[in-house]
Amino acid sequence: MTEAKYAITYDVGTTGVKSSVFRLSDKIELLGFDSEGYELYVLPDGGAEQDPDEWWSAICRTTATSLSQAGITPDMISGISFCSQMQGVVLVDKQGKAVRRAMSYMDQRAREELKKGIAYGPQVAGANIAKLLTSLKITGAVAASVKDPPWKYKWVQAHEPEVFARVYKWLDVKEYLICRMTGEFVMTPDTAFATLLYDIHKRGFSKKMCSMLGVDYDHLPRIIGCAEKAGELSEEAAAQLGLCPGTPVFGGGGDAALIGVGAGSVALGDTHVYSGTSGWVGTVTDRSVVDAGAMIAAVVGADEGKYNYFAELETAGKCLEWVKDHLALDEIGVYLDKKHVAEGYESTYTSLYDYLTAVIAKVPAGANGVIFTPWLHGNRCPFEDPNARGMFFNISLDTGKSDLMRAVIEGVCYHLRWFIEAQDKKVATSPTVRFVGGGALSDVTCQILADVTGKKVETVDKPQNVGAVGAAVIVAVGTGVIGGVSEAKKLIPAVKTFTPNAENRAVYDRMYAVYKKLWKDNKNNFAALNG
Repeated sequence: MTEAKYAITYDVGTTGVKSSVFRLSDKIELLGFDSEGYELYVLPDGGAEQDPDEWWSAICRTTATSLSQAGITPDMISGISFCSQMQGVVLVDKQGKAVRRAMSYMDQRAREELKKGIAYGPQVAGANIAKLLTSLKITGAVAASVKDPPWKYKWVQAHEPEVFARVYKWLDVKEYLICRMTGEFVMTPDTAFATLLYDIHKRGFSKKMCSMLGVDYDHLPRIIGCAEKAGELSEEAAAQLGLCPGTPVFGGGGDAALIGVGAGSVALGDTHVYSGTSGWVGTVTDRSVVDAGAMIAAVVGADEGKYNYFAELETAGKCLEWVKDHLALDEIGVYLDKKHVAEGYESTYTSLYDYLTAVIAKVPAGANGVIFTPWLHGNRCPFEDPNARGMFFNISLDTGKSDLMRAVIEGVCYHLRWFIEAQDKKVATSPTVRFVGGGALSDVTCQILADVTGKKVETVDKPQNVGAVGAAVIVAVGTGVIGGVSEAKKLIPAVKTFTPNAENRAVYDRMYAVYKKLWKDNKNNFAALNG
């Protein structure tokens, strides 16, 4: 190991940014942290947008606090890196200024563009057979979802031609921030892969794919490695951030690439489960694999030559947030009141979520027969249906809010189990999985995940910050502190282990069998109400 260095990282999520300062040596040590939220603008027509200026403002405001907590000065920072949400479409002009609000990965307006572009004629898995085969051969994936980036790009072209005429480059979330920091228009391989225009064999954007999908090849930026220096912090950006001009800015990675790294799941065959705003299951492989029918693909990882076989649920922790806002607050109004400790039990809990977890723990496995479907914004894997929605199934006169709360957590875990089973058909998942994200903060949720999936579940220290840890690994590689991403595993040990409970597993097997039928049985009903 070399002399310790310091990194500042930005974990740019759907609902907010987490700014972190790390000391990099024989371990990755968090020294300072701050976070700030911003808006997700959900529109009536299926749009989901964010304002890039809000990302930047949040980054600027949180940088000073994280540095102050760390007790270091800006000149001590050896590198800047990112972990960010992916499959956003940020269209910018020649000055790097966004020409419109960014389109989130959740945006599903481009239904007509999808139909015209690929969902016509003889189809397999919602894509024209000829285009599907071409796409799979070149990219290892296919743009068969209404939420895939090429169709958002085409939607702007079709609906906002004056805006589209000003476009110089198509960037993703962290690429926009890199551009704002350095003036460089770049994209890392994992993010480029997520555009579904990336040639996994030649490791560059494909002119053939651009021609086939109607994308201007010149709108695409140059590709750099995740641990490669994108540029240096400009005078203007440094002044706004309170950092030093010339500080190296590295490519970083998308959340799908770096959360697994931060979880310590970097060896071939390692599986991690993430539950934040969204949720997923990722398994490390060394080959391109795709299951077009189940909408699962091996996405390019941060470690060159490796992929993450990746299945995503767009509303995981978001379901828990819905529970907090619409069920828990009514249920526990007494907790929110300021009362003497002798008058209540609220002082036992350090947060609303601690209370919610305690309530869920008292409900038996299976939530007294209630099943929840976590498709609050449609679903894409292992079935694609933007019309699908959440529901509580099998409510009776005896059902209470506590049952509903537990059913929501279990419903997310049922879907994660569905992912694991779907992945096992092509890539074997590991017997022990690393569970990370905010959902992994709750021991109750960790045990439910173990019981539902039958997997041994491990968690790491501060599992809600693994994206930032993954970004810190990138700086460690880029500055020579460690030799490569594969060395991250020894720096990120497990701190807790949860073993499946056989009795609960039997209950969940029965509930899960019903869960898997609910979408098929209600597909037409969803279409009638939401199509």
